Amino acid sequence: MAAAPPAPTSRLRVVAGEEELLRARAVSAVRAAVREAHPDSEEHELAAAGLAIGQLTDSLAPSLFGGHRLVVVTGVHEAAAALAENLISYTKDPDPELTLVLVHHGGKRNEALVKAFKAAGAAIDDCPKISSAGERIAFVRNEVRHAGGRITPDAVTALLDAVGNDLRGLSAAASQLVSDFGGSIDADAVARFHRGQAEVTGFTVAERVLVGDTAGSVEMLRWALDRGVAHVLIADALADGVRTAARVASLNTTNIGELARQLKLPPWKVKKAQSQARGWTIDALQQAIGVAATLNADVKGAAASADYALERAIRQLVEIRSAGAAGRGERARSFR
Repeated sequence: MAAAPPAPTSRLRVVAGEEELLRARAVSAVRAAVREAHPDSEEHELAAAGLAIGQLTDSLAPSLFGGHRLVVVTGVHEAAAALAENLISYTKDPDPELTLVLVHHGGKRNEALVKAFKAAGAAIDDCPKISSAGERIAFVRNEVRHAGGRITPDAVTALLDAVGNDLRGLSAAASQLVSDFGGSIDADAVARFHRGQAEVTGFTVAERVLVGDTAGSVEMLRWALDRGVAHVLIADALADGVRTAARVASLNTTNIGELARQLKLPPWKVKKAQSQARGWTIDALQQAIGVAATLNADVKGAAASADYALERAIRQLVEIRSAGAAGRGERARSFR
């Protein structure tokens, strides 16, 4: 689990691990702590992949106007060797008026960079993958507790059965349950909550998009937003659906058991993805992945209106599917 919110005086920090939600929370905790201590702080967020050393150097250089700065370098597992060396070199004399946060997705790539920061005294947020049943149960209990509620063991099981293993979905459901049922959650409360939410999950929206139903997609989106489904959950469901369809479509087999083994997915999800991928070309799915990536940034603050960003992305995805199918039909007719 992510560590407690850091002291804003930490000049070096590493957020490392496979669990995306925990990484995002850890970075948010740093950002909030820095803003609290330095309301006028200057902030930079840089993606390590393809980052020029000169751009990093400019971000780490003292500001002409003084004041504290926060620099977050994301995806440092993808950093080029020269960039990693530059970051390691910075640890030898870090600026006391700058908080530098590295975000690493776990694994062996650029592990030496993380070790160098640890050796330099960097504070560490460990964000390991939550994969076992016991860890997910503990996660749900903690989410409910942090929202100010209590949950019974059978309600935890019911929630996991209803939502699955997606941490963002579990977190959103836990918070909403506490809000709806006054902080005391039992299995009956979970059942009532999900009966009311069944038609407006992010995955319902994604299913309509993947089969090319523009009107149905937009209608489900508006219902979801009206019922309070979080923008990020809808965006995540769209991205998951597109990625899964692309993975299924890219393999030269239709055998569900073989696909399930190769993709490490449950057979029911493979079967659904096969059905959803039938109307897509590989090129269209690749374009759709790009739309989903842009949407992810939009719903996290890049767009002025997350509602508009979601509807625009949904229409783009359906149009991409339709264009791909039309192109495939034209090519088929040309060979006759």
